[in-house]
Amino acid sequence: MGPAGGAAAPPVAGSTPEERRAFIDRSHPCLSDCDLCGLCAAFHGQEPRDAFADYIDGRLEYLEVARRLRR
Repeated sequence: MGPAGGAAAPPVAGSTPEERRAFIDRSHPCLSDCDLCGLCAAFHGQEPRDAFADYIDGRLEYLEVARRLRR
């Protein structure tokens, strides 16, 4: 299971950057309501694509980046 019980993140070895970017966009959508959302705060002030750039670019797996963001 992936974020919020959705589909699991595509593994780096078996996916393209476009597939990984689409997963991030689907699983962490911008709600355009920063005062009520808090998603960017969870990512230390970054947008999801920026926070997960190492995953999208294939340098780290999704869970490795997610663990790093939990600090």
